[in-house]
Amino acid sequence: MNIPPASSEYMYQVLKNEILTLEIKPGEPMSENDLCKRFGVSRTPVRSALQRLRDAGLVTIVPYKGTTASLLNFEEIRQLIYMRVAVESMVLRDFIDRYTPTDLERVRYVIRKQTVLLQGEHTSEQFYDLDSQLHAIWFTAIGMDRLWRAIQKAQTNYTRFRMLDIVAVQQFGDILAEHEKLFGILERHAKDEVEPFVRRHLNGGIERLGARLENELADYFISSDHSHT
Repeated sequence: MNIPPASSEYMYQVLKNEILTLEIKPGEPMSENDLCKRFGVSRTPVRSALQRLRDAGLVTIVPYKGTTASLLNFEEIRQLIYMRVAVESMVLRDFIDRYTPTDLERVRYVIRKQTVLLQGEHTSEQFYDLDSQLHAIWFTAIGMDRLWRAIQKAQTNYTRFRMLDIVAVQQFGDILAEHEKLFGILERHAKDEVEPFVRRHLNGGIERLGARLENELADYFISSDHSHT
């Protein structure tokens, strides 16, 4: 990151990454004084960075009370998953119609990288990055890379939810097995299997977290209603 460490931009990027990867947890206080000491700066660049994080939906600023990492909105996450299922199912079906051997090899390569990653020491963030790279392949291959970037930009709640799934459950093998199953669907051109697979895959976090959403993780959410409807 070639950004001056005392700048508002640097603080914004660092704090954004820490919030998205749950190093800073939903609802966790973010004291201006502590941030000033941490980055060795005055309040002005800290406040500028926090305002940008607020505009991105990542922090909540309450006057005279302070700043916290924003809570997750389960209803927003549920609706974003619904949208992702619809869009990604169509994208994958188009990908099946158009992909080249090179495109399919890119999918195989990222899945192989995930397999190798799980054989050694790794972080949840590394696994999530590869997951995002995998999904980007079919969007890019059919010329929908701008749509993928728009989805990434709009899904801060879902990104943190996916990280919560990966960090809390750590069932990387299950996610990898799903990716391998998807590769088989693509290789067989089994377009009728795409939507059921995508629905299961994108809703997998809800299933894996299960009752934990109602108890130990409930404080991370605005609402405690985590029904699967």
